[in-house]
Amino acid sequence: MSFKIIVLAKQVPDTRNVGKDAMKSDGTVNRAVLPAIFNPEDLNALEFALRIKDQREDVEITIVTMGPPRAAEIIRESMYRGADRGILITDRKFAGSDTLATSYAISLAIRKIENYDLVLAGRQAIDGDTAQVGPQVAEKLDIPQITYAEEFVGFNKDKIQIKRRLEQGVEVLEAPCPVLVTVHSSAYPCRVRNAKRLMKYKYAKTDIELQELNEDYIELFESRPYLKIQQWSVDDLKADVSLLGLSGSPTKVKTIQSVVFTQKESKTVQGTDAEVNKLMKSLISSHVLG
Repeated sequence: MSFKIIVLAKQVPDTRNVGKDAMKSDGTVNRAVLPAIFNPEDLNALEFALRIKDQREDVEITIVTMGPPRAAEIIRESMYRGADRGILITDRKFAGSDTLATSYAISLAIRKIENYDLVLAGRQAIDGDTAQVGPQVAEKLDIPQITYAEEFVGFNKDKIQIKRRLEQGVEVLEAPCPVLVTVHSSAYPCRVRNAKRLMKYKYAKTDIELQELNEDYIELFESRPYLKIQQWSVDDLKADVSLLGLSGSPTKVKTIQSVVFTQKESKTVQGTDAEVNKLMKSLISSHVLG
């Protein structure tokens, strides 16, 4: 029996290049002006899975992502690096989901997959920084969880050993499978694409993407079924719609302030307590800090 790993990944707007047009007038993110990227710590989680696969021949890695149809791109990126298959959770009814609604949908998808041994996820996504989805999924699945994981240590019979990063050091934990593990940014960076896998999976598509292709591509997928990326909707997951989207999201944003840092001038500060205090007061009063 194979050792099955599920990696939770997310396509996020690149918040490292935020400009003045990054926010809409209603306070929501203007995703049209921000490039979509693979969430950085989810790449750490993928590498975590691939390193286990390097040590065991029976490992099968499934990527699960929730988002719009374009999010299928990070499934392909995962396949290029070593993942075996991917599942895209997509439906307009998921729109506006906060961490609680998102973890509900993802937990249903994992239950649908069944027979998994390890669930991996990045510690947090750069578009929210809550670090809540992973632990919430573990609670909904009623399985143990290890957070801030940095390195896979090994197996001890039917248990997995994980080294986790703490503020003042590290510790090694052991947990029975199935277990959910969130991976810290201090873990190994993800490997680059594999050229052979890129050629093999570059035509992998979801149903929505298939509908936009011609007959030649359809014949290709019939002869190579591994190129078809599974796509699950609300109905496929048999989800309660009231627990999804805005209706299932208790988090409400009261106000949003868009702060754009622009370089206008430089200031030289002497290394005295008085000068540092003066600088801090200036930064706080201008809302750069605090």
